[in-house]
Amino acid sequence: MAQLKGWKEIPIGGMILEAGNAVEYLTGGWRAFRPVRGEAACTHCFQCWLFCPDSCILVDAENEKMLGFNLEHCKGCGICAAVCPVNAQVRRKAEQELDRDDPRLCIRIIEEGQAEE
Repeated sequence: MAQLKGWKEIPIGGMILEAGNAVEYLTGGWRAFRPVRGEAACTHCFQCWLFCPDSCILVDAENEKMLGFNLEHCKGCGICAAVCPVNAQVRRKAEQELDRDDPRLCIRIIEEGQAEE
C-alpha cells in the first residue's frame, strides 16, 4: 500500500501540480455509502461507467461487460445507480420512491460497513 503523504508534502490548497496522479490518492476509505450489484441483470450499457466521476466502474473491454467497482477510489456518490436504466425499470407503485438499497436494483447503494445480503 502506498505511504500516505503528510501535511507538509501536500501542495497548498491541495492543488494538483502534475496530471494523472489520482491513482496515488486512495479516497474510498472515507465514503459513507458504497455501490454493490443487485438482483437485476445488468445490460452492460455502460451508463454507470460514462457518468462515474472517479472512473470506479471496472470493465472487461474485451468481453464488453461491467465487472464491478473499484472501491479504493469510489466515494459512494450514487451516480452510477441514479443513471442505471435497469434501475429505472424496477416495478414500483405510482409515486413510490425505491430505497437506494432495494435488492431488486441492478446497482444498489448500501451503507458502508453493511453486509451485502
